[in-house]
Amino acid sequence: MRRRGGGPRRRTVWGMSHATPQPDSSRSRPSAPAESSVRASDAEREAVVERLRIASVEGRLTFAELTERTAAAYTAVTRGELERVVSDLPGVGAPGAEPAPRLTTRQFSAVMGDCRERIVGRIEDELHLQSVMGDVELDLRDAQVPRGEVAIVATAVMGDIKIVVPDGVEVRMTGYAVLGDRSVKVRRPQPGHAVPVVTINARSILGDITVVDEEHRAPARRALAAWWRERRSRS
Repeated sequence: MRRRGGGPRRRTVWGMSHATPQPDSSRSRPSAPAESSVRASDAEREAVVERLRIASVEGRLTFAELTERTAAAYTAVTRGELERVVSDLPGVGAPGAEPAPRLTTRQFSAVMGDCRERIVGRIEDELHLQSVMGDVELDLRDAQVPRGEVAIVATAVMGDIKIVVPDGVEVRMTGYAVLGDRSVKVRRPQPGHAVPVVTINARSILGDITVVDEEHRAPARRALAAWWRERRSRS
């Protein structure tokens, strides 16, 4: 049966409504990044470096550890990376640890002989190295340096002096060489970074005075060790 007007009758269903779909606001709103993934600021990096310096003063870090972690703090991109640098250190204001015993020997000499020392004590005074027709090697990597700086006076007369420092330390050398050589073979730190410092007044007469870090001390052995680790990881 048709209605007047010629069109078919339309049937209406009561009690049912069709709502227009709305977009899920929870999906469209970007989630806040996790705290550990937030990019670190320069001020936050400097605060971590200061915390490392305090830890060194308290005797918690060796010279090598202080230098390594300082470099890691300056290269950290996120807050999470910064937190990992100090994750095993107590918070600011915690009771100080017992520092290492103070280094009582400040002079290391070799006269027609050899002198090799690996310092593990606390350096607070200027060190004196003397080589007369002999060899002196001083390793500072395990020392504790509360001030973050080591001062050395090195004198070589027809002899050799080698000073081993941690990777990333800043070396400042002054002095003179008469028919001898003074050299610094270390990886230079980034300009403007407050890294630990070794200052050396080097005086060489027919002798050699050399400062090396771990990277330059035994390059062949380091290359062999890296090759062996890579070989084992592939097996």
